[in-house]
Amino acid sequence: MSSESSNEQFKVEVTGVSKRYNIYERPVDRLKEIITRNKICCHREYWALRDINVQFPKGVTALIGPNGSGKSTLLQIIAGVLEPTSGNVERRGRITAILELGAGFQPDYSGRENVLLNGMILGIPREEMEERVESIAEFAEIGDFFDQPIKTYSSGMIVRLAFATAVSVEPEILLVDEAMAVGDQSFQVKCRDHIWRMKESGKTIIFVTHDMNMVKSWCDQAVLLNGGRTVKIGNVDEVVDAFEDLMDHHEKVAVKRFTAPVS
Repeated sequence: MSSESSNEQFKVEVTGVSKRYNIYERPVDRLKEIITRNKICCHREYWALRDINVQFPKGVTALIGPNGSGKSTLLQIIAGVLEPTSGNVERRGRITAILELGAGFQPDYSGRENVLLNGMILGIPREEMEERVESIAEFAEIGDFFDQPIKTYSSGMIVRLAFATAVSVEPEILLVDEAMAVGDQSFQVKCRDHIWRMKESGKTIIFVTHDMNMVKSWCDQAVLLNGGRTVKIGNVDEVVDAFEDLMDHHEKVAVKRFTAPVS
């Protein structure tokens, strides 16, 4: 397959991605390593992800797995919020993300101000974002709160604004971390309808969920993670079956452990 056709087929490619966190018992231990220029090791390691290799085609891909399996970490690395310890992520096209509740919003700014700020972060001209503001407000359905500080919002209102802002800029790639589980059912349906239209128009959507019915009815591909490693990738029914088998045999769920550094 040529490089050009590969770029057209896969909007996101994750190659050899690992993510390690250094775990310190006491704050002073970190200082000891800095002072000795790491000649003295005072930490243990936690590997949230290990050697992840996934290609994400156009359409909808679900990241599934037990709690703590690395789903959200992988999504944040794809979004560019986290840097991998090793490996590489190729992103081809404008990308927007709805991650942790309220992530990226300034609590003292109004909804309107946050929308404009989000556009600046994405490199979208202010004039273009100002043209989109009213449609974003209409989609979010938060009324006069649109001009009030985010810190006065309920969790459902934050999700409404986050989703409306993310999809308004017409991304090629949309990342969603369980945000649609928050808020009233009518807005969830509205979000799903919009994602369906994005799918039909050839966009790439990657989302984290524990709703297996949604995975089976919506997704073109699924990725099962356990203990920061990929267990199965591909056919949705087969991946969901593997997930359900994993949850039925809880002893197979990877235990989160800190390990000694390998020199």
